[in-house]
Amino acid sequence: MKKYIELSKEVKEAKEAGKAIVALESTIISHGMPYPQNVQMAREVEEIVRNNGAVPATIAIMDGKIKIGLTDDELELFGKSSGVAKVSRRDLAQIIATKQLGATTVATTMICADLADIKTFVTGGIGGVHRGAETSMDISADLEELAQTDVAVVCAGAKSILDLGLTLEYLETKGVPVIGYETDCLPAFYTRKSKHQLNFSTDSIDVIAETMKTKWELNLHGGIVIANPIPEEHAMDESYINGIIDQAIKESEENNIIGKDSTPFLLAKIKELTNGKSLDVNIELVKHNAKIGSQVAVSHNNKMK
Repeated sequence: MKKYIELSKEVKEAKEAGKAIVALESTIISHGMPYPQNVQMAREVEEIVRNNGAVPATIAIMDGKIKIGLTDDELELFGKSSGVAKVSRRDLAQIIATKQLGATTVATTMICADLADIKTFVTGGIGGVHRGAETSMDISADLEELAQTDVAVVCAGAKSILDLGLTLEYLETKGVPVIGYETDCLPAFYTRKSKHQLNFSTDSIDVIAETMKTKWELNLHGGIVIANPIPEEHAMDESYINGIIDQAIKESEENNIIGKDSTPFLLAKIKELTNGKSLDVNIELVKHNAKIGSQVAVSHNNKMK
């Protein structure tokens, strides 16, 4: 196993010193926004993690290795490379074996973080059950990974292009706790609220960290979703963004866009229809998740000592 994993100098030193480490995905860099904005955003998020007492570990596939933490040069190379593969569980072995450049999704970042014994992962929003999944069976691999991989995922809920109700039902069936941080309902990515109530919410970082520790000490395998709403000042108007999403979904259906192409198309269309505002919101919620996720990682790390 070790021959496939390469820790950056910063991550290796953090492990040796017993510091808290936060995993970060790379799909948002390669497929989420253009260069150089993507690299700038990634550097800012890493700095937020450091400023909150943890060490960032941006994860990507390079040169037949799972890179746990990227150097500044590697981040630059990754951010401006074209044709980067989007890697989910299905693709991971192939991309490593063929030494392709690969960006990790939520599911794959969880896998790689778990292999490196990193328990906290920060992202924008998780994937979920797509609208119309009762006929298309289009369900994100993120949910299956959350069912089996022991990593806590700090996110602004599920992307609001999805069926949020069915996503929560799926997570419940798989036994995945969804903890609302300073919210009693599932955040809807661009907005702070949805109509879907959560069973467990707390205003305490320490309660979240203690729940993580207890869950895994009980051998209750699988992840935890920490649902952290976007700050009020950056949230979009609910009726406005829902109208945009409905229009984007209609266009995707008219163009018969399905499967793994669906989410990138919808996010790009939403960006176009909001004149780039949705991307600005995406960046802000990731930054906020990095702040809260780092605090969770530090608290959990302290409890494990």
